Amino acid sequence: MKIAFFDTQKFERSTFLAANASRHEINFIEARLDETTTSLAAGCDVVCCFVNDRVDRTVIEKLAGQGVRLVAARSAGFNHIDTKALSEFHIKLITVPEYSPHAVAEHAVALLQTLNRKIHKAHNRVHDLNFSLDGLVGFDLFGKTVGVIGTGRIGKAFCQIMNGFGMKILAVDSAPDTTWAKSHNVRYVELTELLQKSDVVSLHVPLTPETHHIINTPAIDKMKKNVILINTSRGGLIETKGLIKALKLRTLGGACLDVYEEESGIFFSDHSETGVNDDLLARLITFPNVLITSHQGFLTNEALTNIATTTIANITKFENGKAETTKI
Repeated sequence: MKIAFFDTQKFERSTFLAANASRHEINFIEARLDETTTSLAAGCDVVCCFVNDRVDRTVIEKLAGQGVRLVAARSAGFNHIDTKALSEFHIKLITVPEYSPHAVAEHAVALLQTLNRKIHKAHNRVHDLNFSLDGLVGFDLFGKTVGVIGTGRIGKAFCQIMNGFGMKILAVDSAPDTTWAKSHNVRYVELTELLQKSDVVSLHVPLTPETHHIINTPAIDKMKKNVILINTSRGGLIETKGLIKALKLRTLGGACLDVYEEESGIFFSDHSETGVNDDLLARLITFPNVLITSHQGFLTNEALTNIATTTIANITKFENGKAETTKI
């Protein structure tokens, strides 16, 4: 099959070429998929998209007109895809429901400890031969309470790591796994209680209409002062203006962000020469207690290999009429 591989990143090419092993014809395209780039998929059976591609009704209608039969999302989430339009135009969808939950969970912990123990600041100081410890005080995680919103594969992996730190774990999930919780020192509570009692809050839910801006000003107002907020899931879970307001008022201890709700067109690209035309992101970057990475939580060798292997395998199954496509 011929695959139009949109929003190609350099770190993906070798992994996908190895997984493909010349089974399919892959056309790597650096441009993101949107209504202006659909023509690049002409003659292709499959469109492979990433998290910041725009796969809305307009795009899907154009793809269908070009003969595209399958959208392969190389991600677990597919909130960026109009699934209703896919059904209407008879295009199937496949995703990568599990690649490496440990990759994202471990990145969340790395962000937390970097911000808490000021590792990034200490590193920069030492390179300037400044060995002062002033302003580098953090806090012990042991004995503190962490609130985990979402206990899917990634949320569970995160909870298990937090267990190793000796933290008390509160969790919220629309479908609580009580059997797992009992054996992993996790107590399910209502969202309000989690926000009120947690010293650290970490988000591990998909972006849906129900979870959009689940962390907003009213939610932040319920939190303990100096709480650290972690988001390695989807940017739209946090209302950015409300987050900035809380940071300005110093009611939050800090924010660890691997995602941003307006990251499309910014993340995965080098803007060091041109700057970024986004006032909210620019403001976030100015806060000394905000740590931002550009959606790299999944970026491990294991995760990249699993994403590529699963995606190619699913495309091959689709070609052979045996694919288990995502329910939409």
